[in-house]
Order: sequence, then C-alpha cells, then structure tokens
Amino acid sequence: MKKSLLVLLLGLQYCVAFCQTTIDTSKHISFKGIPLDGTLDQYVSKMKHNGFILLKTENGTATLQGDFAGYKECYIGVSTLKQKDLVHKIGVLFPEKNTWSTLSGNYLDLKQMLIEKYGKPTSEVEKFDTRNEPRDDGSKLYEVKFDRCKYYSIWETNKGEIHLSIAHDGVISCFVNLAYFDKINSATIKKTAIDDL
Repeated sequence: MKKSLLVLLLGLQYCVAFCQTTIDTSKHISFKGIPLDGTLDQYVSKMKHNGFILLKTENGTATLQGDFAGYKECYIGVSTLKQKDLVHKIGVLFPEKNTWSTLSGNYLDLKQMLIEKYGKPTSEVEKFDTRNEPRDDGSKLYEVKFDRCKYYSIWETNKGEIHLSIAHDGVISCFVNLAYFDKINSATIKKTAIDDL
C-alpha cells in the first residue's frame, strides 16, 4: 500500500512539474508553439528550426513549406507590414483536394482539433449560397470553385484570432485555409496604418 501511495505521489509530482513547464506565458498567440512576435527573419529562423523549408521572401511575407497538424507539404505564409518589420499573421494552405468529401473532411478534422484546444468557435458558418442545396460531391466542389460555399469557423482568444475556412484559387484548386492573427501585433500594425492617414 505504501509503495502504491509513493508511486502515485511521485507520478502526481511529475505531472505538476510537466504542466508547469508547458504553460504558455507569452502574451502573443502561438503557431507550432512559437509566439507570433519579432521580426520576419527571427520568426523564419525559428520556423526553419522546426523543420520548415523557406521557399521565398517577398514584400514582407515569407513562404515556407512543411508538415503541420498531421498534414504533409502545407504552405505557410508569415506576414509583416513592410514599414514595420513585425510578424502579426500566419496563414496555412493545406494540400489541394479534388473532391468535396476530402476537402470537407480536412476542414472538419481540423475544426475538431481546434475545438479540443480552444473550445467552441466564437462564430461559424457552414452553408452553400445557392437556391438548392448541392446534392452530390461534384456539384458541391463546383460551388466552392465559384465562391458559393461559405464554410468558416473563427475562434477569438485573449491573444488573437484563429480563422479556419474552405477556400479556393480561381476554379483550379480548392483547399482548407487556417490563419492566426496576433492581437498585440495586429493592433500595432493598425496603429501604423492609422498614422499614415
């Protein structure tokens, strides 16, 4: 009995110590555990350290590629405002899908993971802007390509916002998009924009 109690107490002590080391103390929203803060070069360096490959940097945005949330070869865009080299937004384009079932499956899978981490979305819309609901896989994908599919969920946290949506690039490709907006740095960027007016 004493052994069991001792093992239980040691296990509990380990859990408490582990939980204390993994608490996010940053005031910024995080992506892959990295707070959205600092210059573009600093942030890209941290992303590369996490296994992402830098593809290009242009006009205050770095494009990287890598695996994210169990999905292979995602494209990641890290954005700043050119006048203020401060990271404030990250977008993830998940791999293109050619069927509605796989596209909506990705969206619902990611949504469920985000719900597990952040709770219910603050707002969500999941509908087609058509007279009649599309009935089959092909017609649903067609509506996505012509911008008549509104599937998105938004989480507002005290550190920023997270937007998950089904998106498209013209009539060529359909994919799931995930974006993180840091509250503090987005406010700084907005202030800079207002100062320009």
